[in-house]
Amino acid sequence: MHADLTRMCRRNQSRRIRRLVAGGLAAAAAGAAVVASVAVSMPAGAAPPEFLSHFSTVTQVASTVPTNGDLNPYGIANVPFSTGALVRGDTLVSNFNASSNLQGTGTTIVEISPSGSVSQFAQLSAANLPGACPGGVGLTTALAVLNDGYVVVGSLPVTDAGTGTPGAGCLIVLNSHGVPVETWAGRGINGPWDMTTAQFGDFADLFVTNVLNGLAGAADDSPVNQGTVLRLSVLTPPGRPPVLVGSSTIGTGFAEELDSAALVIGPTGLAIGPDGTLYVSDTVHSRIAAIPFAAFRFFPATGGGSTVTEGNQLDGPLGLTLAPNGDLLTVNSGNGNGVEVTPTGFQFPAVQFDPADLAGDLFGLTVAPNGRGVLFVDDGSNTLELLH
Repeated sequence: MHADLTRMCRRNQSRRIRRLVAGGLAAAAAGAAVVASVAVSMPAGAAPPEFLSHFSTVTQVASTVPTNGDLNPYGIANVPFSTGALVRGDTLVSNFNASSNLQGTGTTIVEISPSGSVSQFAQLSAANLPGACPGGVGLTTALAVLNDGYVVVGSLPVTDAGTGTPGAGCLIVLNSHGVPVETWAGRGINGPWDMTTAQFGDFADLFVTNVLNGLAGAADDSPVNQGTVLRLSVLTPPGRPPVLVGSSTIGTGFAEELDSAALVIGPTGLAIGPDGTLYVSDTVHSRIAAIPFAAFRFFPATGGGSTVTEGNQLDGPLGLTLAPNGDLLTVNSGNGNGVEVTPTGFQFPAVQFDPADLAGDLFGLTVAPNGRGVLFVDDGSNTLELLH
């Protein structure tokens, strides 16, 4: 069985590399064409029109609080197809806090339709998980939907029902009915905070940030540069649960720190560009970093990757997603604004997502289906919101 999986993994990795190289060349050619066009039609130094300029209104879609009272919505993911309990066009949201509002104790994922109808997709219990998850369950921003409707969610639990210390946690795999079928722990997973995926047929890469390395016994607000980004190689065979076949550290040296208000601050949002560059929100240093060749690099990018842009409109960026025009979208923890950044680092003027200068409410975001706006969670009001 192991030999068969290894051979399958190698075949898929070979295909993946060929596709990425071809895609990168195509993207480079397209980029050159765009640059040539822009050079003719726009003044020197100007940037192409931004995605966020199309939207100006924020509307509440629904409450994210399920029947057990979980609070603090963090993760968000679009449902790309209908299967089991999942309905195409719906949005999944994970909760980090229980009704006690203690962080690292949330156990639920809710499913919200575009019209605002809410159902509970999953409620997890540490005692009923099908594998190890050191510390228990406290669902994070790491949330994704894979082939056949398997959902992967991160857990960064706080022991002793939210009064102890953060545990290493795990990634929990659920089927399309919200039932956990396996857990992935160890292999560099230590406080999985956020995640993005790249799917290639029956193979997927999961990119995961980890924010607990080197923080045992650390004081609040004392950053250490030990945050990491992992690439998890996963087989997604039709009709069967995903199989984790490899783990590689592709980024090191990201700043992370314990915080009495936010529990932990560290590398958060992730977005994968068409040329294979992985972008990371460095919350502590208010910057966007890049890790080139993320899908097939053999050695980690050190020092927190290369800086794409920092400061200016960025103020503790958290969630990160790719806009249809190829730009990066993030939300600030420091002031409630959203910021659009080009892959070359140009920052457009900030857009108000939350009431002016209200800090700490925003976390995960994603482009709404068909590009009709930006969906984001507001953990101050415990709601799913739409900028449109």
